[in-house]
Order: sequence, then C-alpha cells, then structure tokens
Amino acid sequence: MKVSFINKQNIFEFIRYAFVGGIAFLFDTGVLQLFYELILPDKSFLFFNIEETKVIIATAVGFAVGLTVNYLLSIFFVFKTDKQKKESKKLSSFGIYFLVGIIGFVFTELGMIYGTKLVGADFLVMIKMVVAGFVLIWNYVGRKIFVYKGD
Repeated sequence: MKVSFINKQNIFEFIRYAFVGGIAFLFDTGVLQLFYELILPDKSFLFFNIEETKVIIATAVGFAVGLTVNYLLSIFFVFKTDKQKKESKKLSSFGIYFLVGIIGFVFTELGMIYGTKLVGADFLVMIKMVVAGFVLIWNYVGRKIFVYKGD
C-alpha cells in the first residue's frame, strides 16, 4: 500500500493533530511538573537514584494523561473522514493507537532521561518540548499508517 502524505487533506489534518497535540502536551507537561515538583519525594529511597526515578515516574504519569487527552480530541477534531470515524470506534484500533503511543512513550522516556543527564533537570520543560516535537511526528505518522491505514 502506497501512502502519500503530501496532500491538502493531510496537511490540514496534521495541523489539527499538532493543535490537539499542543493541548495534550499542556496536560502532559502540567502533570509531569505537578508530580515532579509537588507529589514525588525528594529524598533517596534505599538504593534508588530518586532524581532519575522522579523523572521516569513523572514522565509516565504525564504521558498517560496526555495520551488520553490526545486520543479523545483526535477522534473528534483530527481524523474526521467517515472511514476514520468508523475505524476509531473499533477496540482493535484503540489497541494499535495505544501501541503507537507506547512506542512514543519509550522515545519520550529515553529523551527525558538522556536530556536531563545532558543538560540537567533544571531544563525539564525545555527538554520535554524538544522530545515532544519528535514524538508528535512519530505519533501522527504511526497512527496515520497503522490505525487509519493511510486514509
């Protein structure tokens, strides 16, 4: 199956997806900050490096919230053709959507871990913004191909 991504419909769809992704990013990053700054402890526990553990846990919780927001908004505002709406209602499509998101989550975790090691946790939100840009592209292309079959 040949998929052409450069057409008017896909450009506008990607713009909508990026807008929805921006909203999901705000939820994701807000929850990340909330957990990192206020909820998770600062003290070390047994042999765990608490700083790295805080980044991993806060990133995971934020990502789960962002994924949920992205999924719900994408169904209503991004993937709007009849075929896409029909596909969105299938449980198998949600599973694939979720799997693409999990791969994006792995990219996110790796980017956050290595980003904080490279420049420090003081730049957590800036690192998240860079990582989110890459993951946005992966998520759109992955979902377009695997969930919506290029439609």
